[in-house]
Amino acid sequence: MNAAKTNTVQLYVARQQSPVIRLRRQIMRTLIRQIGFRLCVINITGTEHIPDEGPVIMMMNHISALDPGLIMGAVTNRFVIPMTKIENTHHLAGAFAIWWWDAYTVRRGEVDRSALTNSIELLKSGQCILIAPEGTRQRAGLARPKEGLAYVATKADAIIVPTAISGAVGWKEKWLKFQRPHIDINFGRPFKFKTDGRKRIPREELSAMTDEAMYQLAQAVTDETMRGIYSDLSKASARYLEFS
Repeated sequence: MNAAKTNTVQLYVARQQSPVIRLRRQIMRTLIRQIGFRLCVINITGTEHIPDEGPVIMMMNHISALDPGLIMGAVTNRFVIPMTKIENTHHLAGAFAIWWWDAYTVRRGEVDRSALTNSIELLKSGQCILIAPEGTRQRAGLARPKEGLAYVATKADAIIVPTAISGAVGWKEKWLKFQRPHIDINFGRPFKFKTDGRKRIPREELSAMTDEAMYQLAQAVTDETMRGIYSDLSKASARYLEFS
């Protein structure tokens, strides 16, 4: 990475300690909980699995546009920094929310090295980030993920918390009928990937790590019909996982 990009990443990571950024996040989280959560029936479980400090990846299934905001509101012991698609900056509301929370963007459909570097450096500085490993919404249930999460987690030696949302599909239709969608947010058992101190992990091993992590996410999804290709939990293994 060239000097200019390195400088940009360092400035972004340093900015996370800004009292202004923390105040803005506190204000937005309060609004999400006091207004947004009242438009739904929210059931939150497993918050005891979220570490109070240190590098953490919230590994989220992605089934609706509400998902990142739901997690940002549900986690109260620290602030979650979401990775969001760059397309969200193309409309006013999305651009404002990203700026206000100071989230960071990713270019989908390519290897976005800036997004990977941001993720790794945020984690190394002790932050908590939010990643949807599938890369896009999967309204029919869990699908094959990208391998970026395993790469980032092993580079930063981060704890991963399976972060599962159920019931958010069809929320717009329910609101139009003056109904409150019932949404479950469940945080599963945290774990790390076993690297045995290695700095470079072979690609096939990253792929195996990713599949094992996805089964952990599937176990955390309370709606069994939304576990997708990871529905058969008898296939779950933990060869590369170390549970906290």
